[in-house]
Amino acid sequence: MTSTAPNESIKGDSEDQISCKLVSEIIRSRIQADGVRFHANDNIAEYILPGELQSLEREIAERVRDLLKTLLIDVDNDHNTQETAERVSRMYLHEVFKGRFYRQPKVTSFPNDKNLDEIYTVGPITVRSACSHHLVPILGDCWIGIKPGNKVIGLSKFARVADWVFSRPHIQEEAVMILADEIERLCEPKGLGIIVKAQHYCMKWRGVKEPETSMINSVVRGDFRHDPSLKQEFFELVRQQSNLAKSY
Repeated sequence: MTSTAPNESIKGDSEDQISCKLVSEIIRSRIQADGVRFHANDNIAEYILPGELQSLEREIAERVRDLLKTLLIDVDNDHNTQETAERVSRMYLHEVFKGRFYRQPKVTSFPNDKNLDEIYTVGPITVRSACSHHLVPILGDCWIGIKPGNKVIGLSKFARVADWVFSRPHIQEEAVMILADEIERLCEPKGLGIIVKAQHYCMKWRGVKEPETSMINSVVRGDFRHDPSLKQEFFELVRQQSNLAKSY
């Protein structure tokens, strides 16, 4: 009689390997199997199964603890850093980088029954991100201008989507483009303008250490791009909102 013991042993070894595989490796394998990009400012939520974020949080904490130990910090006896790894893991996964790991907030659109065609702006919306080069904060304000098309969305949704997009490691130029793509997809405006003014702590905190320097960039699409008067009106409304915010 042929023994089945070797096959059972191989099966057991395979199961052990699977159970020992890091959740980050499992998620990465799914993404790579689909040939999908997973850069720092990409959203990968659809590849994360229920319960895996909790496992990923524990894995990240272990890696942060290793980093602290490599920096020669006595995390076992220093009362200030004993739970730092867990705090940093929760912060990155569920707060500052949540735009990578969580799906887009639900945004309901409504038909533009009144055929509204006057432009409006929303802002300043506070945006918080991190420089993908050094993982230090980018903090600033965002203004969104819309010339409505066939659909409209609630004003608060612009802030929620902006927060979701910016809560990833970014360079500012790409963040504004990604936000513009999302807004266009959600409400299909005839015209769209976005301005972001932000300070980068990779310049304030390190490097050249210029505390007052900021970066401003914009995206204009549709009618805003092709009609100079609409573009000018958008920038004027943003200027008024900016001045109003400073007066409070």
